[in-house]
Amino acid sequence: MKRSVKLTSDQAERIALNMLAWLVSNDELLPIFIGATGAGQDTLRDRAGDPEFLAAMLDFLMMDDQWVMQACDAQGLAYDQVAQVRHALPGGSEMHWT
Repeated sequence: MKRSVKLTSDQAERIALNMLAWLVSNDELLPIFIGATGAGQDTLRDRAGDPEFLAAMLDFLMMDDQWVMQACDAQGLAYDQVAQVRHALPGGSEMHWT
């Protein structure tokens, strides 16, 4: 079983950036992300290091358990680590009741 640990903001950003790289390489999911967010290639490139953009990308991934599982499997992460990463990024500590 993969183990989860408490993350610093730098660790969270690095993991989120790896998740973004995975998303960009996913030919099936990338068009859905672009369609849902309106982010184009320029936005992906220009905002890749922006913690708020990375947080929004993780919010998108967390809309579907299968997407989370695929991304985590590709990165060797525990499934619950996406939520931990999101929590460590801007706005992650806010409560959402959706």
